[in-house]
Amino acid sequence: MEYFYIAIVSFATFVVGALLSFLLKLKFAGTKAKKILIEAENEAQVLKKEKILQAKEKFLHLKTEHEKHITERNSKVAVLENKLRQKENTFQQRRDDFHKKQREFEVKRRENDSIRQNLNHQVEIIEKKNQELEKLHKQQVEHLESVAGISAHDAKQQLIESLRDEAKTEAMSSINEIMDEAKMTGAKEAKRIVVQSIQRLGTETAIENAVTVFHIESDEIKGRIIGREGRNIRALEAATGVEIIVDDTPEAIVLSAFDPVRREIARLSLHQLVTDGRIHPARIEEIVNKTKRHIIEEIVEVGKRTCIDLGIHGMHPEIVRMVGKMKYRSSYGQNLLQHSKETANLCAIMAAELGLNPKLAKRAGLLHDIGKVPDEESELSHAVYGFKLAERYKEKPEVCNAIGAHHDEIEMTSLISPIVQVCDAISGARPGARREIAESYIKRLKNLEELALSYPGVLKTYAIQAGRELRVIVGADKVSDKDTESLSFNIAKKIQDEMTYPGQVKITVIRETRAINYAK
Repeated sequence: MEYFYIAIVSFATFVVGALLSFLLKLKFAGTKAKKILIEAENEAQVLKKEKILQAKEKFLHLKTEHEKHITERNSKVAVLENKLRQKENTFQQRRDDFHKKQREFEVKRRENDSIRQNLNHQVEIIEKKNQELEKLHKQQVEHLESVAGISAHDAKQQLIESLRDEAKTEAMSSINEIMDEAKMTGAKEAKRIVVQSIQRLGTETAIENAVTVFHIESDEIKGRIIGREGRNIRALEAATGVEIIVDDTPEAIVLSAFDPVRREIARLSLHQLVTDGRIHPARIEEIVNKTKRHIIEEIVEVGKRTCIDLGIHGMHPEIVRMVGKMKYRSSYGQNLLQHSKETANLCAIMAAELGLNPKLAKRAGLLHDIGKVPDEESELSHAVYGFKLAERYKEKPEVCNAIGAHHDEIEMTSLISPIVQVCDAISGARPGARREIAESYIKRLKNLEELALSYPGVLKTYAIQAGRELRVIVGADKVSDKDTESLSFNIAKKIQDEMTYPGQVKITVIRETRAINYAK
């Protein structure tokens, strides 16, 4: 920078000199020119002094800034030196600690080596003593075998057999004691909860049939329903999918179909047609379509009202619609919606008694038979299909598991599942709740008797009390008193694993010895 300012001063000097030379050349131009030259020279001197002063001021300013920058850099260098010195001290201290620990480790290693040598020596001594003990033990065993006249292996087998028989007897005794205790406590408590749940819930017994009887005021309406050459009744059957039976029964027409929804559509359509009086194929088709839309709306309304009555919220609209469809379905003659509502209330009561979540149990109880009202045909069982539907519509895992496991088709993973299973059995097994086909009833009794007859020593079997109890008569010479307990337990377990039945089955094994003599 100094050279820069010197150059500026030199340049200014050069300019002034040039001006002076120019003025000298004009000296002879006259007095006025001299005066101008003098004034220019004075101005040049002033300009020169001003430039020199400005250059000095700038030089001093730059020098001050340069010194300030150097001072700041020196302070930063000092701070870095302090940090470096501290790190060096820390490193030195850590190095000293490391050397100290290394020396301690060497000392401990030497101690461990000496201890290891002592242990190896002790192990060698123990191995020698063990070998001596094995020799003595072998000699003693040989001596005992020679004295007893039986080998150690045979003696061990006899001891195992005796212990096994004793353990089996004690195990059966313990099992019976545990079962008796469970019957005294658990059965009593379970009966209390079940009875209390049933007593707190009362529903009517409804039997559904495959036909609906439509009452009319007079037999003259039958002819109008049949129509000319049967066109009205054919149009009605084609539109509803229901068989309409018009016979000699006074003031009644029978609607026959396995689908309750179709029967209800046919009944409402007939009622509206008879009330209106206009019965012809075009009017029939119009009324049937209108009735179908009304039934669909009613199904949704029934589902919503059922959920509100039970206090269940946040359910998917498709699930709500399926709940409404339950009104027009039956299971073994029992209305499916009534059965589901009864199961839901029973589940809530029982869950509350057991300290579980009653709302979750009520939800699972209502939806446990949702697979019986599918919109499409499925090869899956209704429990597994209901499980899939509940998963599809984002129900909770506990609810999904209870739906799928209420017939033991999947493994139970929550305490709600057995409650739903029990309450489903309570609702379906109570007297009058369901109709059972005579053929399947007789087949179930026959299977019970044949299952018990398959066991050795069983002479006769009798299924009594509508299949709720199985009497098993065994031969006294083939089955002992102890074996009757295990036989009863095995038969009960096999029935539980292999058969489907409502409620529970009591197995009674009877063993008797008869002594007969004749007095002559």
